[in-house]
Amino acid sequence: MAFTILTGEFQHESHSFSRLKADYQSFLNRALYVGNSAVEARGDANTGLAGFLDVARKHGSAVVHSVSAFAEPSGPVTTDAFDRIVGVMVETAKQNRDRIDGVLLALHGAMVTDSMEDGGGEMLERLREVLGPKVPIAITLDLHANVTERMCELADIVVSFKTYPHVDMREVARQVAEILHRTMAGQITPKTICVHVPMLAETNGCRTDIGPMIDWVAKARAYERERGVYAVSINSGFALADINEVGPTVLVTAEGDMDCHRDFARSIAKEIWEQRRLVLNRLYSIAEAVEIARGYPKSTGPLVIAESSDNPGGGAYGDATELLRAMLQDNLDETCYGPMVDAEVAAELHCHQPGDHVEIMLGGKTDPSFGGPPLRLSGTLVGLFDGRFRGDGPMVGGLELSFGPSAVVRADGLSVLVVTYPIQMLDLQQFRAIGIDPAKHRVVALKSKQHFRAAFAPIAGKIIVCDGTGLTTKKLNRFPYRNVPRPIYPIDSDTTFQA
Repeated sequence: MAFTILTGEFQHESHSFSRLKADYQSFLNRALYVGNSAVEARGDANTGLAGFLDVARKHGSAVVHSVSAFAEPSGPVTTDAFDRIVGVMVETAKQNRDRIDGVLLALHGAMVTDSMEDGGGEMLERLREVLGPKVPIAITLDLHANVTERMCELADIVVSFKTYPHVDMREVARQVAEILHRTMAGQITPKTICVHVPMLAETNGCRTDIGPMIDWVAKARAYERERGVYAVSINSGFALADINEVGPTVLVTAEGDMDCHRDFARSIAKEIWEQRRLVLNRLYSIAEAVEIARGYPKSTGPLVIAESSDNPGGGAYGDATELLRAMLQDNLDETCYGPMVDAEVAAELHCHQPGDHVEIMLGGKTDPSFGGPPLRLSGTLVGLFDGRFRGDGPMVGGLELSFGPSAVVRADGLSVLVVTYPIQMLDLQQFRAIGIDPAKHRVVALKSKQHFRAAFAPIAGKIIVCDGTGLTTKKLNRFPYRNVPRPIYPIDSDTTFQA
């Protein structure tokens, strides 16, 4: 059967302790498309919208797309930006309410605004006010969602990514769209239940390439084959959101014996809790990382150092100077580093010409208490760029993104990528588009936590992750939590949990 479906994408992972809020311009800088322009830009890539369109074409259904909006993780979304973007969704729903049979939304699940903790729930409520309680709503969520009861009450179908790095965004969107089509056809009547675990985040960040998450996902997929079960989602949570409903969740979208489904969700939640002290990620100090880099041989493929504590993909400023400072002091050669987010310096460098000797005060300007003060750097300006790149890796292949005005400065044997807009490193083209081939370097230092592995692991000889004092540090005792429920692990070591 053919239907008419309202679609939309609105995603932001909100870091409660960041000084930088996500205003409307932040979305314009990253990606903000209205109507068919979104289909043209995102309709054939690893995106939620592409998956929705795949299934609509299969069933001959019509899609009315509202908006696709994304900003790099940062502080909370401003009320103005939220109202304007959700306003496009709501207005599209109003104009088409008489023919809309269902709704498909690609959300993140950890959006906080400067006036509310649950951006996703608020978005869904505003749509429900227009469409009523009978129109089925289906949503996809990021693996790092902080899923609220309100989201599960307002959306009939909730399905989260099962991979990290997130290489299954389009696949999950297809899954949720197929469930929605069966619902609109009257074949099924799913609801979603949610079980919370009293932790700030699953200890290993829900790594899906190693560790217990592999087994949990296998159990989830097996349970999805049970009668009346349509999706099982395991979310690690996002620890840097200071909200009441924070932390890992297990979701079951199903019908029938909901007590049985809840028992299954509790069984996974119990295992997450029991594995709370298992740490899979060896986090090196910056000094340790530089020591490893010092003696690393080039012949085995580059050493990739991921500076996870300054990961723009988790809301860090991207201007921490600790690792770069240590690398320069150690005179590391055949090394590239990026991105260093510093709009002021990027603009300054664009007043020069390639080949000029430059003296700059780089990074450390947003909040030097997280990641260190500005770094005095002397070097040669190698190139100037507009910062645009088209991804070709597993995560953002086919998508056009931009660092904004960018430059490369070389100090002895170290090339530094300076950019205007923060984007974590997750695609080789982020280096290659500005003339740096990471595969030809002995050491590649980048700002990311896990997503980089999808593109960089195939070229790497060795990967290490280091934790400094940036805004995405694992040292959670640095953050003044006020709203999370207490007790909660790991802040309160005596936290108990009965699944």
